Amino acid sequence: MTALALQALPAPTLRRRLSDLLYHRRGLLLLALLGPPLLWFGVIYLGSLFALLANALFRLDDFTGQVVREVGISNFIALLDGANLDAARRSIGMAVAVTLACTVLAFPVALVMARTGGATKAVLYIAVMLPLWSSYLVRLYAWKLLLAKEGAIHWVTQQLHLTWVVDALLATPLIGGPSLSFSTFGTFVVFVYMWLPFMILPLVAAIERIPASTLEASADLGAHPATTFRRVVLPLAMPGVAAGSIFTFSLTLGDYIIPQVIGDSTLFIGQVIYRQQGVAGNIPFAAAFSLVPIVAIGLYLWFAKRQGAFDAL
Repeated sequence: MTALALQALPAPTLRRRLSDLLYHRRGLLLLALLGPPLLWFGVIYLGSLFALLANALFRLDDFTGQVVREVGISNFIALLDGANLDAARRSIGMAVAVTLACTVLAFPVALVMARTGGATKAVLYIAVMLPLWSSYLVRLYAWKLLLAKEGAIHWVTQQLHLTWVVDALLATPLIGGPSLSFSTFGTFVVFVYMWLPFMILPLVAAIERIPASTLEASADLGAHPATTFRRVVLPLAMPGVAAGSIFTFSLTLGDYIIPQVIGDSTLFIGQVIYRQQGVAGNIPFAAAFSLVPIVAIGLYLWFAKRQGAFDAL
């Protein structure tokens, strides 16, 4: 092609040159795609965490009730108070118990859902997801009515002459209370009901990834079904358990509405933070206490990641 012909060709537009640059430099393309959301994430999420930490270092003046912007660690020292430690231990213990209960209840459901197909699987998925279609508060107050002394559960136990079982449960220190709707056991039951779908769905995904040939090989080698479950299915499904436990643990640890509506006078972390911020107006101490579940969930996420949880999400 002659020099005259080359001069006659149109110069590449800015859009074309930019397209060529992004095509040949994939790193710039990735930065252009992820830059805005990462910037937004950094400003909103990390910024709020830094603001939370900054407020935790301030203190509340006991005389004026105003926040004194002087850096100190008095709020973190106050976290070591017996009542605050009890609330933290109670919340973490409840989160662990709810996670274990959801795992036990979710496994048989997930196994059936993963190994069936067609209409049966669709019905099971609808049954698991259906509670999530209604309001959180509607489900919560429905359980409050069910667990009340005049509720359906108490009526059924009366008809079956089993009220002594409920009375015996309420007499124990662990479950004690005037009724199931005002007891630690009632709080535990509602937590399990609320978060069970969040354990079932990741577990189904993990079990579906187990090759059928692996289970067939275990059977061909003479393994009992219980042995196959214990030594094949359970280890391979652990990433799904870890993924589901992220939801059940973190949601239980941060919730303050369920213990406030269904529960006795004992406090959980969320209730303490809510009262300090909303009732007492002690924002610095509420900010310091808010870091406790953040640290606990961070450690739990680290542990869950080591178990392959993010591979099953």
